[in-house]
Amino acid sequence: MICLGIEGTAHSIGIGIIDDQQGTCTIRSNLIKIYRPEKGGIHPREAANHHALHLADILKASLQQAKVRSSEIDLIAFSRGPGLGPCLRTAATAARALSLSLEKPLIGVNHCVAHLEIGRGTIPECTDPVLLYTSGANTQVIAFAEGRYRVFGETLDIGIGNCLDKFGRSQDMEFPCGPKIEQLARQGTQYFDLPYSIKGMDVAFSGLLTAAEHYARQKRRIEDICYSIQETAFAALTEVTERAMAHTEKHEVLLGGGVASNARLQGMVETMATERGARFFVPAKNLCVDNGAMIAWLGVLMHKSGVRMSIKESIIDQRFRTDMVEVTWRD
Repeated sequence: MICLGIEGTAHSIGIGIIDDQQGTCTIRSNLIKIYRPEKGGIHPREAANHHALHLADILKASLQQAKVRSSEIDLIAFSRGPGLGPCLRTAATAARALSLSLEKPLIGVNHCVAHLEIGRGTIPECTDPVLLYTSGANTQVIAFAEGRYRVFGETLDIGIGNCLDKFGRSQDMEFPCGPKIEQLARQGTQYFDLPYSIKGMDVAFSGLLTAAEHYARQKRRIEDICYSIQETAFAALTEVTERAMAHTEKHEVLLGGGVASNARLQGMVETMATERGARFFVPAKNLCVDNGAMIAWLGVLMHKSGVRMSIKESIIDQRFRTDMVEVTWRD
């Protein structure tokens, strides 16, 4: 089965084409175009306009790279939520148009669950992990239990990606700011005390952000501030992930989301997993960020398990939580 997936929850518009090879995800193409505001954060309407402007070109290029004709597509999948309303509607409208014009079935998927499933689909050894999902707006610790993907911990205020971006913007860094912060953090030598906010299984980053900005106003060395941000935030994420692994008695941990590309976060979580006798996994970098291939793969899993969706049912849901999804494709 060949599926075309459209991702458009926030700053990225992506189209991926995948082929289901006996339960393994083979990626034929996976193209992404990122909206980068001139200043400030993401403006939802401007991001949606960006997606609409580039969508047709990305679609054409994705089909060419995959060496697939549009008539060979068996299924159209799109990110139904969570995300920014205007961006979600742009991706959903494109998916509906393709479904109707090609006369192919349509399916809307949960963006967060797609991050987990693309890891399982492209890493055969990864079968039943705890997922540490770290993106801009979302920060969750997720695991499969009793027929659903349960959230065992999450951010109480802002996502880790938004935390990094907000600090980076205050220092005139280019969006997304995470890669620059990671680069500067490697040169850091002094740790500044920052709030370490864990409440049960949940985390909070707004206090850390405020304290980091305070150090910056004091003209402290930026490399040391970035180092301190990473050490504090990533340690908190690693701690709650380990707690979830202990609670669920699972022996695999998987990273997902754009911040999962950070080498320091990977190192912390891998060390924790090794000390527990567990296995550590992280997908390829282009599969950690928001992308169409992960949407396509989850669409295949849902369709093969019997899930069907009409055009009328393909309504976006900005608050589509991970634990709202009925997981029909796993025992």
